[in-house]
Amino acid sequence: MKVIVLGAGIIGTASAWFLNKAGHEVTVLERQPGAAQETSFANGCQISVSHAEPWANPSAPLKILKWLGKEDAPLLYRFRPEWLQWKWGLQFLRECTPSRTAHNIRQIVTIAEYSRQTLQAVRAETGIRYDALTRGILHFYTDEAEFEASLPAAKLMRELGCPRDSIDADEVVRIEPALAKVRDKIVGGDFTSTDESGDIYQFTTGLAQHAAATGVDFRFNTTITRLVREGDRIRAVEIIDAEGRHRTLQADAFVVALGSFSTPLLDPLGIRLMVYPGKGYSATYRVTNPDAAPSVSLTDDGYKLVLSRLGDRLRVAGTCELNGYTRELNTTRCEAITRRTRELFPDACDYDNPVYWTGLRPLTPSNVPYIGKTHIPNLFLNTGHGTLGWTMGCGSGRAIADIVSGRVPEIDFAFTGMPSGRQSPSPSPRIQRA
Repeated sequence: MKVIVLGAGIIGTASAWFLNKAGHEVTVLERQPGAAQETSFANGCQISVSHAEPWANPSAPLKILKWLGKEDAPLLYRFRPEWLQWKWGLQFLRECTPSRTAHNIRQIVTIAEYSRQTLQAVRAETGIRYDALTRGILHFYTDEAEFEASLPAAKLMRELGCPRDSIDADEVVRIEPALAKVRDKIVGGDFTSTDESGDIYQFTTGLAQHAAATGVDFRFNTTITRLVREGDRIRAVEIIDAEGRHRTLQADAFVVALGSFSTPLLDPLGIRLMVYPGKGYSATYRVTNPDAAPSVSLTDDGYKLVLSRLGDRLRVAGTCELNGYTRELNTTRCEAITRRTRELFPDACDYDNPVYWTGLRPLTPSNVPYIGKTHIPNLFLNTGHGTLGWTMGCGSGRAIADIVSGRVPEIDFAFTGMPSGRQSPSPSPRIQRA
């Protein structure tokens, strides 16, 4: 078949790679001048199966109330006169029950572990270099109550096959000696040796180059304006091409992998995705003292930050701001990242010249993405991966290629719009139809 993929971030590029391997003729449309120029550009760079506990969990409502009005809060909810934001927020609260949290963890761990294994296979096949580290991810806590609250989730993940081991503070420092200066503040942690880290931008651009070399047609500087429906199918996608011309491109199937921008594109077709943009921040610092900088990828639970060593750089990312589609840098939130990183590793980096960035994470209330079919037979979804697009990217691309090809993916995940079969009987993210 001829398949058009909308979007060239990690999700769209991985989808194109696997669709091409499945024998389809693939075109990728992207408004930026290259792959991975938006949400996949400068994130936290963790392949974190262990970080599967969703934002929506039983402790979240009280935390959000405590953080309201604080500019440097890990999660900043700015109330806006937007119906989607309010509906999203209400659904988020419904996902905070213990049973829904446990269900969502199972879904996230399933797709994340499948994706990590798929990434390893792609890496072996292509030889793409992207500052990959396979030293695991160390999650540390500075609040006793938060550490105690993490133990049930860690136990559940171990039962699901994710080796997330709860450890004491001394073991935290043994695994990452660079944390020794703040040992007195650490109360415990957990470590997942099978997790990884690496530069998502380098990987995605490398994969796009390999895909193009094997026949995928990437069309950059191309703005998607609408999907053209004819009867019960999508006939074409309407675009403004790199030369500024209005055109339509026809195909047999269409895969929407536009992250947060999937929602407004699909809304006129009566497909109501519950995806809202969550503005995430990152800061990249030049490492000036390698021995004082972390060599294991870290998650700082108290500040909701992830830290990844990328060669001679340290990438620190996190926080989330629900404030529409704006990507303006908030100075207060940027400075909070640098302040916390300097507290942890005071002698490690050049903190006077940080490179700040923001990207819009496509958040579902449950953190479970939309991967699968819509009610329009030739229109497919691969979006809503939230903070775990890098973690889930290769597996999601492989799964959607199976679905488009008429095959059932080999994992036990509640794919959108598909019969339950082997999949969990609990619902995946729902699509509301007009």
